[in-house]
Amino acid sequence: MSKRIAIFGSTGSVGRQALEVIEANSDKFTAEILTAHTNEALLIKQALQFNPNIVVIGDEKKYPIVKEALAKTNVKVFAGEKALDEVAAMDCYDLMLAAIVGYAGLKPTLRALDNGKHIALANKETLVVAGDIVMQKALEKKVPVIPVDSEHSAIFQCLIGEGRNKIEKIVLTASGGPFLGKKPNYLVNVKRDHALQHPNWSMGAKISIDSATLMNKGLEMIEAKWLFNLKPDQIQVVVHPQSIIHSLVQFEDGSLKAQMGLPDMKLPIQYALAFPQRIPNQFPRYDFRKPATLTFEEPDTKTFRNLLLATEALRQGGNMPCILNAANEIAVFAFLRNRIGFLDITEVVEQTMNKISHIAQPTLEQYFESDGEARNFAASLIQL
Repeated sequence: MSKRIAIFGSTGSVGRQALEVIEANSDKFTAEILTAHTNEALLIKQALQFNPNIVVIGDEKKYPIVKEALAKTNVKVFAGEKALDEVAAMDCYDLMLAAIVGYAGLKPTLRALDNGKHIALANKETLVVAGDIVMQKALEKKVPVIPVDSEHSAIFQCLIGEGRNKIEKIVLTASGGPFLGKKPNYLVNVKRDHALQHPNWSMGAKISIDSATLMNKGLEMIEAKWLFNLKPDQIQVVVHPQSIIHSLVQFEDGSLKAQMGLPDMKLPIQYALAFPQRIPNQFPRYDFRKPATLTFEEPDTKTFRNLLLATEALRQGGNMPCILNAANEIAVFAFLRNRIGFLDITEVVEQTMNKISHIAQPTLEQYFESDGEARNFAASLIQL
């Protein structure tokens, strides 16, 4: 039987590539649920092509457009944030691809876990904001959370068959983004379009900016703590500009296992959808007959201080990663609209972390409150 996939965030970069994987493997997967926030035109196009059971448009003002466009199909149309949660709790799918960008992905993922659904997690903010609650829920329901980020997918793959062997540390590789080697006097003049030009990966706007500031790698450190039950000092970041080694695990005997491949998000997406199987594809292969030099270096945390801020949030724990993430989402939003400069992103995050009270063991409600407080304070700094 085909595995029924719910793609929460189907019009984003990961969602679009997941549908390419489903289309190429129509005997193995069906798209059962598709959701989008505001891109109703692409959601309609996807629904007409894949004929899902359900679509959800987050922006309720777009509901009549989607409803009318799909009136002659059997597709059920819903709208709004509440509908996202309700659809996530339904029994009509087997696996949720959690690809909604940012904090907005947390509630639907928790609802899916409540209903015992397997999760392919592309939304790192879900674990950054409330990793303890999410992973505890997955443990209670005995369902897997399979990472889709290329780095966490690499770690996950390296750990298959190693259940009894102790991890000494993991090494998350970073491309360095478009500004590798640049200093603050250069970055002060960086504009939106330049920051969106990632050298190796094709990604959405928010994650592209996070990669340029190295915040993305900081969020990945926090996510890795929860996914793999690690202590902060077991997580290392190295810059690997070629993006061929996607990450590594070092075991207590000193051995290193790495997962390698060309930078193509469809590979970890396909792995997560098909797990525990590996299925064939026509993706390009790395060719050792055309050798390339693979290099590694320490990240420049004096210039890219977001990585230091994320490391501090990781060490403090509690609601501090939630505060970090909320402030960063507001700051990136402002930068993408040319309201603040590139280096101002870090200033907004740092000031917000210093302002909002730390809670060592927050409840889910306190996570929600911390998120709101941090967003409001960060917005007041920017005067959005």
